[in-house]
Amino acid sequence: MARSRTVQRLARVVGLAARALRESDRAPGTPPRRRPRPVPPSARGQARPAAPAPGGDYPGDFDGVPDLVYAADPDGRPDPGEVVWTWVPYEEDHRQGKDRPVLLVGRDGPWLLALGLTSQDHDRDQAQEARAGRHWFDIGAGAWDRTGRPSEVRLDRVVRVDPAAVRREGAALDRARFDAVAAAVRAL
Repeated sequence: MARSRTVQRLARVVGLAARALRESDRAPGTPPRRRPRPVPPSARGQARPAAPAPGGDYPGDFDGVPDLVYAADPDGRPDPGEVVWTWVPYEEDHRQGKDRPVLLVGRDGPWLLALGLTSQDHDRDQAQEARAGRHWFDIGAGAWDRTGRPSEVRLDRVVRVDPAAVRREGAALDRARFDAVAAAVRAL
């Protein structure tokens, strides 16, 4: 019994130390990361039903070029210019989707507008992706990826995001990179 209690205390101390280390990696003035909601083992890697949407069903992806606005503010609420994790509907079936990192780029009524992020390198298959209508832009590495992998943002698909469905903030993209993404979206 005493040994079990000692192991529990040790595990708690290690957990607190790991948390303190993560917090020390934050840039000064940024809020602490929100803990992601746990995903049951049976649902990991599987599509989930649609997240709640403001005022009803998901109306579909945004069509056209949005008003791209940089408004990042470390206030704990999702704002354009920030990379967040949220539920993103699949392109071929909006009733299903999965949690993904996205770059918030604007607003459409009650919705946030976002571009999907990936750590996959699409430079090697750029021609194939372009034939499929998918265009990517390198934004480099940032605090939104805990392992520091470089990311690409998809320029040709603007998804609507329910602000209440944002699971956690990853980081704010710096203004220069956001402006480069905005210019690439407008050029496309």
